[in-house]
Amino acid sequence: MDIQVRTLTESDYKDLKRSMAKAYGSDSGEVWTRENIEDLISLFPEGQICVEVNGRVVACALSLIIDSKKTNIYKKYYEIIDDGKFTTHDYEGDTLYGIEVFVHPDHRSLRLGRRLYDARKELCEQMNLKSIVAGGRIPNYHNYSDKMTPRTYIEKVKRKEIYDPTLTFQLSNDFHVSKILKNYLPEDKESNEFATLLVWDNIYYEPDAKSNSATRQTIRLGLVQWQMRLFKDIEEFYDQVEFFVDTVSDYGTDFIMFPEFFNTPLMSPYNDLPERAAMEKLAELTEEIIDKMQQLAVSYNVNIIAGSMPVIEYKKLYNASYLCHRNGKLDVHKKIHITPNEMKYYGMVGGNDIQVFDTDCGKVGLLICYDVEFPEVSRIMADQGMQMLFVPFMTDTQNGYMRVRSCAQARAIENECYVAIAGCVGNLPRVNNMDIQYSQSAVFTPSDFAFPNNGIKAEATPNTEMVLIADVDLYALRDLHEYGTVKILKDRRKDLYQVNLLK
Repeated sequence: MDIQVRTLTESDYKDLKRSMAKAYGSDSGEVWTRENIEDLISLFPEGQICVEVNGRVVACALSLIIDSKKTNIYKKYYEIIDDGKFTTHDYEGDTLYGIEVFVHPDHRSLRLGRRLYDARKELCEQMNLKSIVAGGRIPNYHNYSDKMTPRTYIEKVKRKEIYDPTLTFQLSNDFHVSKILKNYLPEDKESNEFATLLVWDNIYYEPDAKSNSATRQTIRLGLVQWQMRLFKDIEEFYDQVEFFVDTVSDYGTDFIMFPEFFNTPLMSPYNDLPERAAMEKLAELTEEIIDKMQQLAVSYNVNIIAGSMPVIEYKKLYNASYLCHRNGKLDVHKKIHITPNEMKYYGMVGGNDIQVFDTDCGKVGLLICYDVEFPEVSRIMADQGMQMLFVPFMTDTQNGYMRVRSCAQARAIENECYVAIAGCVGNLPRVNNMDIQYSQSAVFTPSDFAFPNNGIKAEATPNTEMVLIADVDLYALRDLHEYGTVKILKDRRKDLYQVNLLK
């Protein structure tokens, strides 16, 4: 599956028409005309946003810019859009007015509406508009209209005593109800012709400034410090994984990382087998687990580093970490440096690829545990533009953990990047060689004035299952490269030494 959020084009009209007809019912008569769409794209191309799934547009959000001092936002819907003439659009205005959002019903499980709302919020911030305003239907109200007023109904939806498919979704996306509108959509019998005036406030709005840069600068990381526990079956394991994805994504995280070999509790049924055979049995589950993680990444709109797990290729056993992009793409890093115990007990071999992956939040690198103790690898990644390095790990003792931690912190300083590490905690009986775990997950930074004095952005409580959430600023890295107290990457003596990828 390939998912892209982008601006709408005139050539998308056929897909848009089909998806909108499905969303509202083929007999609704509410499909935008080609002329409407062409006018909107001509007036305000940035404001017409769509979601493309496997090459076809299946969801869309249309909007205008209005001047809140000149436009009466309490008017009926068709008056605000001037019956499809859109004369209220004012590029010099201060408010983004949402005139439409729809998602093809076959794709609603992917939470595409949330992506459209997020894209609108980013546009609002980039254009330095003070708010997003929209009229919202309350389609479940007709079931309660003989029992309560619209105001009471809205309050009960807020308190989650009543579920409304439209209002509940909007409230969960940080909109608040500013006013109840009467006769907003005369044909909307489900809402008894009532609607809510919904507002999302841009806290970064600067009244005296115009437009902000469109580049993302703050990235939110979520690290899962995973408690080892036995599961009765793989479905119970998936429940625990989805619990963390659901919980951490609710905080608006861009990345979620699980630890190295976090799925080894699933080896328990094979504990009577030799270690290599048991690990091969676990490897048979990897493809299914990664498929599930990809589904979660798309559904919860978050990039997932799926810890690491064993994989067999051409009869060779690797330790691999997977980057499940939220657009459906999949990247993999095979652990390069195999520990003596991995070789002794499982006969694992090392991978041969060093690469940086492009994501919607910048360039990232993946290393697995022991890999981070070899500085040459991350230096090659830094030369490829790496901004964030993710290191899922598993260590049994504190001294093993300190090797990983100390080296990870050094990698952040010497490569002028952020480094995130996440490990397992607790113990795992009835699984050979996975008995005890020690971890304190953390996010490390370079060491300069723009960063914490100790180079630690955030760290978890040792040996406790929890999630660690931290924001990192990519602009601070850019400034460090150019204006830092020291410029490590620029000041290398390449006339004396260099690190090359021998391929």
